[in-house]
Amino acid sequence: MARLPRISPVDVPIHLIQRGNNRQICFASEEDFSAYVGWLKEYSGKYKVDVHSWVMMSNHVHLLCTPRQAGSVSLMMQALGRRYVRYFNFEYQRSGTLWEGRFKSCLVQQDRYLLEVYRYIELNPVRAGMVMDPGEYRWSSYPVNGLGVASDLCTPHPEYLGLGIDPVERRNTYRALFAQEVEEPLLTEIRVNTNKGLAIGNDRFKEEMEKVTGRRVRAKKRGRPLGWRKKEM
Repeated sequence: MARLPRISPVDVPIHLIQRGNNRQICFASEEDFSAYVGWLKEYSGKYKVDVHSWVMMSNHVHLLCTPRQAGSVSLMMQALGRRYVRYFNFEYQRSGTLWEGRFKSCLVQQDRYLLEVYRYIELNPVRAGMVMDPGEYRWSSYPVNGLGVASDLCTPHPEYLGLGIDPVERRNTYRALFAQEVEEPLLTEIRVNTNKGLAIGNDRFKEEMEKVTGRRVRAKKRGRPLGWRKKEM
């Protein structure tokens, strides 16, 4: 049975995760991280994908991006994944797969949820106990979004730009969002919906996405459908 293509409507933000196969290490050195970031920049530009937020951990990657052309996210990830695997296998004298199948992803409602996904992504190193402050971790977008480090990879989303009238005010407001961790229910919602290829947002957003894509983006209700007893009689 053919696999369904990833859902990534043009101009709708998408959160994605790319994991190492069996949670194996994908980045073993600073050079590895740098190579991946360089090719992410190359292919996001080639396939017209705006990258807003990211974090590269030792065995997985999170990205928050917006496609500007149909199918561009899948094309970007395919090209990036293949290029990086060739590099990694050559560098470490290995062969075979590196990634855990296809990337996982979910659509993200811009208002209310988008900045929460920014936080979820950039707080990964803190939750993992690697750093105390997200600004201490080099391979995430927090130094760009929160501290003003220059980056030609990052494209600020309008929701981010709306945090202030100038860069200083935006960064101050953004940093204030990190005073508290992402709440556990929202953490669970982001994780589950990303792994299942669904959507994060309110019912209206999900209904709209189902009309646009022709695919279900909401979790199925648990239990048997209404009227199942009558059908069995």
